[in-house]
Amino acid sequence: MKFEPVINLIGLLLCTLSVFMLVPAIVDFFLNSRDWPAFLASSFITLFVGAGLYLSSRGNKSEHLELRQAFLLTNFAWISISIFGSLPFLFSELNMSFVDAIFESTSGITTTGATVILNLEQTSSGILLWRALLQWLGGIGIIVMAIAILPMLSIGGMQLFKTESYETPDKVVPRAAIFASGISIVYGTLTLIWTLMLWGVGMPIFDAIAHAMTTLATGGYSTKSNSLAAFQSVYIELIITFGMIVGSLPFVHYLSITKSGWKNLLKDEQVKWFLILVIILVLLVSLNLYFQGSSLFDSIRLASFNVVSILTGTGYGTADFSEWGGFVTTLLLMLMFIGGCAGSTTCGLRMARIQVLIANAKTQIYKLLSPHAVVVPYYNKKPIPETVAESVMGFFFLYILAFAIISCLLGSLGLDFMTAISGAASAIGNVGPGLGEVIGPTGTFNSIPDLGKILLCLGMILGRLEIFAILVMFSPSFWKN
Repeated sequence: MKFEPVINLIGLLLCTLSVFMLVPAIVDFFLNSRDWPAFLASSFITLFVGAGLYLSSRGNKSEHLELRQAFLLTNFAWISISIFGSLPFLFSELNMSFVDAIFESTSGITTTGATVILNLEQTSSGILLWRALLQWLGGIGIIVMAIAILPMLSIGGMQLFKTESYETPDKVVPRAAIFASGISIVYGTLTLIWTLMLWGVGMPIFDAIAHAMTTLATGGYSTKSNSLAAFQSVYIELIITFGMIVGSLPFVHYLSITKSGWKNLLKDEQVKWFLILVIILVLLVSLNLYFQGSSLFDSIRLASFNVVSILTGTGYGTADFSEWGGFVTTLLLMLMFIGGCAGSTTCGLRMARIQVLIANAKTQIYKLLSPHAVVVPYYNKKPIPETVAESVMGFFFLYILAFAIISCLLGSLGLDFMTAISGAASAIGNVGPGLGEVIGPTGTFNSIPDLGKILLCLGMILGRLEIFAILVMFSPSFWKN
């Protein structure tokens, strides 16, 4: 296997990252913040390494990546960006440790939204913008990976979402490049629209830009320690809620709106079931809050925002939902595993996989009643290939196994039960806040031991890269020519 094409592309990605580092540097410079040299130094180091990797492998780059090269690129791209993305945190006046800086960067690029920063109001504008940029870049990277790369790698049933025009698995790079250009326009346009809407209802322009980026990326990084609760605005919450839903729907359908309108989006089974699930969950939580003594308006308002935030893996908060009682707390914990639709900025199991699991379960039950019947499970009115069903079940097993292992390891570090299981669930589901007093909506991950933070970083990467993409590299046959 030739490593040069992978090294070439990673070098190019790092060069691009170094350019984005200049944006918060410029912001901090004009705002007289003392963190602008940190971004300048980080940009130079990243550019130096990126250019070195790119130039050293320039003569061996390839238009197409083979399967194993695509796996390598998928893994090392996210890991390298997480490492170099941590440099501004490390060099800034926050005085972060190396582990904390890596944690904050990994949480950003994987759009998790967990933070170790205690007082965001005292943090420089450049750092706040960098956190938002990391999530924004991670969001578009996730979309491209989910639409263009993972289906070709046949990971976790994602082969269901191959686009008809690009069925050949040996053309990963051209496929990604074609989609990236179209999606970049859509993604950037949506970000601009949400920025203007948030600014229009009274949010300061800087906060509007940052929250627009983290909303569409379903990341959840805020510029305030109290998250969206700090703004106390119904209109802001409504716009953000709608933005989180938009970020949770398949972006490939947004590309086709100009040609076929909303038809493809509304016909997609996973979109239908996702929206139905949102409505049912909001009603359940609203009724629970209403019977606890909240007004009908406040119940619907709080339930809508926080349910959508947890379900989509965004992680914004307007209230401490861990105090809403056992039923809601348990429900929200389960929602951390679900996520949005395939081909969106969300993570988790995703609606499409859950539908495949349900369809397969129905088939197995029917076969028990009629052993000799030929029963085929369907998804989107198309038969589900047996390989896809097996892949989804394998992914589900590994997902739950990873959650269990990380939970146990966190518990072994002295963390209480709720912190351990919700921390593992939020990490592998890329949600952000957990439950309980330590890492709940009003807490941070700052007090977690360093080893626990490293475990959570691994969980974030596992969840973002769909587990299979990482585990396949531990197979000896992967490295054999």
